[in-house]
Amino acid sequence: MGHLHMPTWDASQYLRFAAERGRPCRDLVAHIPLYAPQTVVDLGCGPGNSTEVLANRWPEARLLGIDNSPEMIARARADYPQWNWEQADIARWRADEPVDLIFSNAALHWLPAHERLFPHLLSQLAPGGVLAVQMPADGDAPAHMAMRAVATGAQWRGQFPAEIRPWSVETPAAYYDLLAPGASQVEIWLTDYVHVLPDVAAIAEWYRGSGMRSYLDALSSEDERTQFIADVIEELARIYEPRIDGCVLFPFRRIFLIATRQS
Repeated sequence: MGHLHMPTWDASQYLRFAAERGRPCRDLVAHIPLYAPQTVVDLGCGPGNSTEVLANRWPEARLLGIDNSPEMIARARADYPQWNWEQADIARWRADEPVDLIFSNAALHWLPAHERLFPHLLSQLAPGGVLAVQMPADGDAPAHMAMRAVATGAQWRGQFPAEIRPWSVETPAAYYDLLAPGASQVEIWLTDYVHVLPDVAAIAEWYRGSGMRSYLDALSSEDERTQFIADVIEELARIYEPRIDGCVLFPFRRIFLIATRQS
């Protein structure tokens, strides 16, 4: 699969929907079958809000947050100086010594070659350690179709790279086959979160902090970015119908993976 460059990140924009983005993180943490992990790595930690959820469950653990983005790491260091932070390429990360938990909330879908990445991450765990991952599984959702429709329309054609789908997410069966050979247990589930948002502009704002970044980064001016967002909102209004109170329902599917390394 083709792969776009990593987008730039605005921590404040990402955190605008902190409550909605935080729920899948809390759901994943709640299902991790570890009583007292000593070493916990938050891979793709963003501004540190996911690391805070880990710290709340395991206050005695040694926490390390790693992210590619200098903007995200700067925000994490400022907000949570008590934990360790490292700016590094999460695709190439290796543990100094085997760790008890590798956690990744909404980050690994930005990386290609999951057939190599996931077995590699499992191999960085101590025996009995856990790999816990959550990723969006909404690549074919109506909002993505709207973004692609706008990007390939007459006004914007030629402004974007040929491959405009920026992430990689495989099927549950594919992840099972990647993880099962090195794991004593693999749990996989899909959840549809139905977010209640005030209007379709809020859906555009949601993706502006995540999935729309690859489109916006490809445009050369702020005026172009503003116009692209406006065109996406117009397309979204054709798809998402207001409910009885004027709000829109925004379904968002996510995949969850928990693999325990063989002892």
